[in-house]
Amino acid sequence: MGRAVVEAALGRGDIVTMFNRGITNRTLFPGVETVIGDRTEDLFPLGQREFDAVIDVACLEPETARLSAEALKNRIRRYVFVSTVSVYASHATTEAQREDAPLAELRQDAADPLENYGANKALCEAVIREVYGERALIGRPGLISGPHDPTDRFPYWPRRIARGGRVLAPGDAGDLTQVVDVRDLAAFLLDGIHRDRGGVYNLTGPPRPFGILLDLCRTATYSDAELTWVPTDRLVAAGVDPGIGIPLWVGEPGYEAFSDVDSSRAAAVGLNCRSMTETIRDTLAWDMARGGPQKQGFDPAEEERLLAELAG
Repeated sequence: MGRAVVEAALGRGDIVTMFNRGITNRTLFPGVETVIGDRTEDLFPLGQREFDAVIDVACLEPETARLSAEALKNRIRRYVFVSTVSVYASHATTEAQREDAPLAELRQDAADPLENYGANKALCEAVIREVYGERALIGRPGLISGPHDPTDRFPYWPRRIARGGRVLAPGDAGDLTQVVDVRDLAAFLLDGIHRDRGGVYNLTGPPRPFGILLDLCRTATYSDAELTWVPTDRLVAAGVDPGIGIPLWVGEPGYEAFSDVDSSRAAAVGLNCRSMTETIRDTLAWDMARGGPQKQGFDPAEEERLLAELAG
């Protein structure tokens, strides 16, 4: 997200200052000013400088959000916070994921910190809105992908379909999936700054049937891949993790509308999503250039085993 934001800002002629620890991709933007510091401790390295806006792409804890919000409140005009659709208390229906729907609350009994990911992001949002009011712009993206995606959730599919052969397709061809290209997300946030826009917006791509997504992967890569659909209940019964077992597949109860988020409010003010074919091809080109996955999305041996057991 940070990379895409910087590229989008530079493409508009903006003057950019990056604030980070200087650990990852240190030579990526040699012509852009970088201030080295740790936002979880203090923003002292920034001094008393003033900026038109801040785009916060990586805050996970409300204490960290408050540190930057309070330190910059009299020195910027707009605070842009990248949140997530995971802030919603329910993902069972589309209505439960609209911008004014109830938000998740912290679970004191959570065994894994990730179980409170959405609740913590909701608390971060609350801090930003408390400090900045109408000067806050909060974006709630869903699954983000495109070139330089460090996960293997979306890149897995263009790569796997391009390889061809018999492909395990999870669930049903009509099950929805939803992806937003990181470049479209960055463009919306930068446009919001230039147009002095505040408020809260869901930022997801259009929901589309999983079967159509995989067909687009076949067309985009000229693949002869043969899709074999295995129902969700059979995958779960076979021991596949319903949350992260297969990229993009959501088999957990209570998440029936997770890939059917309504972004019409953002679309009405300029969210423009490029064609999925462009995202597929650009993501695959980047993925192949780096030499394939850094994280294995779905083990080939496991795919073969499941196809043999569940699809005959």
